[in-house]
This record gives sequence, structure tokens and C-alpha cells, in this order.
Amino acid sequence: MTQNLAANSAIRAAPDDGKGRFATLTFERDMAAPLAVLWEAWTAPAARAIWAAPSPSVAVEFLEADTRVGGREVSLCKVEGQPDIRCECGWLALQPAVCSVNYEVISSEGVTQSAALVTADFKGADERSRLVVTVQLSSLAEDMEAGYREGFSAGLDNLAGTAERTMVLQRVIQAPRSIVWGAWMNAETLPQWWGPEGFSCRTKRIDLRTGGEWVFDMIAPDGTVFPNHHLYNEVRPEERIGYTLHWGENGPKHADAWVSFEDQDGATKVTLGMAFSTAAEFQEAKGFGAEELGLQTLGKLERFVASR
Repeated sequence: MTQNLAANSAIRAAPDDGKGRFATLTFERDMAAPLAVLWEAWTAPAARAIWAAPSPSVAVEFLEADTRVGGREVSLCKVEGQPDIRCECGWLALQPAVCSVNYEVISSEGVTQSAALVTADFKGADERSRLVVTVQLSSLAEDMEAGYREGFSAGLDNLAGTAERTMVLQRVIQAPRSIVWGAWMNAETLPQWWGPEGFSCRTKRIDLRTGGEWVFDMIAPDGTVFPNHHLYNEVRPEERIGYTLHWGENGPKHADAWVSFEDQDGATKVTLGMAFSTAAEFQEAKGFGAEELGLQTLGKLERFVASR
């Protein structure tokens, strides 16, 4: 995960004496974000992709991402002129907003460097939350402790910054997941309900698939036009959508967004997350009531599904 760059440094620097090395590491962070938001930033693949790289010189490529018990995440950490670091994370336990447990295996050029058990404990009150991460590390080919300390520390700093500019909206819709997904990922129906109360959509282009886009105007009740451009980077049928939000066609990006769809006793829990590009944009969005407007949009989706 986020320790890959530091792990790479440890791999290059530490001598190999053939002995196993074991360590228990603890990391703690207090964050100015609600508990539900922190949990989403910690687990949602789209959010993890934002904060995973420990420094700007590192590129993290996600090959797999399945955040559910028994699922796994596979990523490559890329630094120019250095071998790629492969990280495999397998989810063993997920208790929303309470605890997560995963294993993690780091390898380079086909050689396993370390294995670890990572436990994350969450606590929160009002608009603040606390995360405690415990890593039980077994260094195999090299001594990885220093790399883990550096990498996790940088990653959790990035996580805090991401969580503090992330907005999470949720609604349980009384309809099967296939129906809710069908209303969302349908070029004819999406524009019919998207947007807050009183808003309408005027579509220029729409292509709802990985690599596709939706170029459209949102029109307010007073006639004000708000140009929008959504670029879809992930579409997993009936599971999740990942996309970026831009101010008008090919305009500046202002948020990374994702939507997840979960079965809940025959109903569907929809989670919409938005990580704004800057803290200032997040505060501006909160200021004009983006949370309430977003919840209105999910309410329109529920009414649309109920009317079908």
C-alpha cells in the first residue's frame, strides 16, 4: 500500500543476512472528518488511489481493487529508474466505521520482501475521528521496518488530507440493486433524475462505460446554466462507478467521485463519495449546500425508481 516507496528504499539499502525480522508498529492520526467519511476514504478504491502514493515522485497503478471480505487489492508502486514494487492486500475483516483487518505482501522482481497483518481501528465523535493502525510485520528478504515506518506515516498524512476534503452521501433505496443500477447507468434515464430539486439536465454527449464521458449542462430553476463534464475511469456493473468531475467540457477537475451499490435486505444502499481537489473547493461546496443538494439528487433517484 502506501509504504511501497519507503519499502523500496529499505530493499536497496538493507543487507540480507538471511534472518527473519519481526516488528509491531503502531500509527495514530486524529482527523477533522466524520467517522463515516474516514471509513469511506480508507476503504473505497477510488479514494485509496488518491492517497496511496507516499510522495509526488511515486506513481501507484491499481491492477485489482475489491474491497470486501475475501477480496483483494493489487497495486504497483512505480519510481523512475527503480524496479516496480508489487503490493497485494487481502481483506480479512471489514466492520464499517469500526475496524478493518487485511494482510499485505510486498514483493519486487518476483521476490517476496515482507508480509504483514494490518489492523485499523476507528473512533469518532461529531466532525472528528481517530484512526489507529497496527502493523504486525514479518520482514523476509530484507529488513523492512524503517520502510514501513516511513511509508505508513506519509500515507496516513495523505489519508488525513483526503478525508478532510471528502464528502460522503448515503441513501437506502427500497429497490433491488439491479434496478437502481439500471436507473443510474442508462443513458436515457440518468439525465431524467440527476441533479437537485428543480434542476434539469441537457445532454451533449453521454457514454456510460469505463473510458466514457457525460458532457451536459445542469439548468437551475432560475435558468442559470452550469456546464459539467464527467469522465468515467471505472465501471463495475452493479458494484461501483469511479469518475472525475470537471467544470465544463475538458475544464479543470474539481473532484474525484465514486458511487457504490450494496444489497441491504432487498433494498440498495447507495454511497456517493466526492474527494474535492482542494480544501478550498471542499469548503466552497459545503458553503453553498452541496450536501443537501446531493441528498436531494439521491431522493430524486429513489422517486424515479419507485415510479418505474
